[in-house]
Amino acid sequence: MSDKKKFKETTVGKLLFGAASMINPTLGKVLAGVSSPREALAEIGKSKISNDDKIKLQQMIYDQQNKEMEAVTARWESDSNSDSWMAKNVRPMVLIWCIVVFSLAGILDSIDNVPFTIGATWNDTFEKVMMAVVLAYFGGRSSEKAIDIFKKNG
Repeated sequence: MSDKKKFKETTVGKLLFGAASMINPTLGKVLAGVSSPREALAEIGKSKISNDDKIKLQQMIYDQQNKEMEAVTARWESDSNSDSWMAKNVRPMVLIWCIVVFSLAGILDSIDNVPFTIGATWNDTFEKVMMAVVLAYFGGRSSEKAIDIFKKNG
């Protein structure tokens, strides 16, 4: 039902599986079943390879995740500096849309006379989406302001 990529299909996953298979083919097979970087780190920690190889693989995961976060930050900075109204306002509009839709769904779900219920799967999905949107918006805004302050003072 979920369209989410499996970990082994992500950039980090492909990089990790390729390196792990070269270092230790058995470890490559163990990592084939993981679904997140956290699980991959745990499996690497449990594996019977040298500590140096464990450190190399774990460092590869951290480095790739940092690159992905930096790319997102660079896109957001580019959006803020754009001349396009839409690019500058996409994050606030997504935040407002999520709050309105999820609040409306919650209100409708709580009224007994309205035949509308949010299923358990959707409730969990709504929670995760809202957390991601709110954290991305306010976290992104806070980091943008902090960078501006450091640029002005530095």
